[in-house]
Amino acid sequence: MQPRAIELIRCLELQPHPEGGFYRRIYRSSSPVERREDGAERCALTSIFYLLQEGARSRWHRVVSDEAWHHYEGAPLELLHFQAEDRGVGSHRLGPVGEGGLPVFVIPAGWWQAARSLGAYSLVGCTVAPGFEFEDFTLLADLPEAQRPIPQDFPDFTKFL
Repeated sequence: MQPRAIELIRCLELQPHPEGGFYRRIYRSSSPVERREDGAERCALTSIFYLLQEGARSRWHRVVSDEAWHHYEGAPLELLHFQAEDRGVGSHRLGPVGEGGLPVFVIPAGWWQAARSLGAYSLVGCTVAPGFEFEDFTLLADLPEAQRPIPQDFPDFTKFL
């Protein structure tokens, strides 16, 4: 593991995340909101630090809220995304301005997403509104029927399952 990544995990008190990588929640709003779709009450906003090191993957997953990704340090991050109804996978390079990407990108609510560092490590943040709860989180690997088109249509992305 890269020394700076080890230092960040220690200094920021990051823990393993179920989708891969390391994270720590840094903010949880005390303001409640009600989701229009199902009436569920959530906090207005949550935010985390998230670190992926070289070779690690954020596995295909989705959340029921919009998720804004922010690049903080290290190599650019490749964000992959698709809607369940689409047959195409999009890609965004999240990184410093001037390196072929932008430092902020939003994954809309309900879209499938995955990520990998394009270097030794990537330190990013994720802000979710309405706020993130693990009960609103789904790994594609847990839905065999939904993942069926990936090996057939996008064999390069099976490593993110």
